Amino acid sequence: MAEQRIRVGIIGVNPHQGWAARAHIPALRSLPEYEITAVGTSRIESAKAAAEHFGVAHAFADARELAEHPEVDLVVVTVKVPAHLELVSAALAAGKHVYCEWPLARTTAEAEHLVEAAAVAGVRTAIGLQARFAPALLQARDLIADGYLGELGSVTVYSGRAKGAGERMPDWALYTLDRANAAGTLEVAGGHTLDAVQYLVGELLEVRGELSQWRTSYLAGDSDRRVPVSSPDQVLVGGTLPGGAVVSAHIHDGRPAGAGTRIELVGTEGVLTLESTGPAGPGGIQMGGLRLLGSRELGGEMSELALPESYVMVDQDRTGAEGYHVGELYARLAADLRDGGRRVPDFAEGLRLHRLLDAVRRSAESGGREKVG
Repeated sequence: MAEQRIRVGIIGVNPHQGWAARAHIPALRSLPEYEITAVGTSRIESAKAAAEHFGVAHAFADARELAEHPEVDLVVVTVKVPAHLELVSAALAAGKHVYCEWPLARTTAEAEHLVEAAAVAGVRTAIGLQARFAPALLQARDLIADGYLGELGSVTVYSGRAKGAGERMPDWALYTLDRANAAGTLEVAGGHTLDAVQYLVGELLEVRGELSQWRTSYLAGDSDRRVPVSSPDQVLVGGTLPGGAVVSAHIHDGRPAGAGTRIELVGTEGVLTLESTGPAGPGGIQMGGLRLLGSRELGGEMSELALPESYVMVDQDRTGAEGYHVGELYARLAADLRDGGRRVPDFAEGLRLHRLLDAVRRSAESGGREKVG
């Protein structure tokens, strides 16, 4: 694979809506290392329509056939979480590299199975935790490593998404309201945000969590049908880091105005703040842009820090706002596939994040602190 382009088959492509069309396809098309050669959906009619719309050669209604096609090197799974186990397993069985959207699976047991299957297959895997590659977050991580903060004392996180504001929920998002589907506030907003925090400062050792359900129902799409909510939409997490610093996070959906994410890191010698910018910011840290502010002056004002070009690998004008961080992940994945590096998070890292969320759930049930792992 040293010279030819990486040939990609995407499972879950709708030409008119969906994350694949809004993020993955623009991201892949912005990078010369990739070529989209196949698309797949649950019906051959819709698969052919998507292939024609995006100018892709092959269309499939069978995920195994897509994965086994000789012109597919990397399978990308962008469908609803309950289908991840079956579709990722098919790709691994075909011996193909796999990029799966986060969450990796519906349960931690399913995620464990996929990690084991990937090891047996001997392929490379990637999990869609693209917030790690926001240039502002990368710069903050390097500054922390270089001692900008001194001794870290605290990390304070607030993330309020616009999703769920108002009385109506789009039809495509209704499945996220059912806790059994593992695609609610804790799993998606919580997973992406907490992963970004851990990428900055290290993994939490233990946590205390509270989960609350603010909204009880929504009107479905443009109809008068009311759909019940069983998934928590308010998440509180407190925890400690290996060096003794404390982390506190409030993550929730349904914010009607001013939605976005803010992460404040306070140390003995300085302060850094990451905050959402741009039109995609209300969708969560993994989607929106971030700016970085900092100060090392005692009693000083925070000021925005310039971002070196070295952190940027894709052209946002080509990826669009939602596809930007996805493109940054794809750029690094291409490098990993070329040289065997380990730049992007794999399924094993996704499994560790599943276990962190399990600890939050256990704590919410027990009322006490829970160890992660």
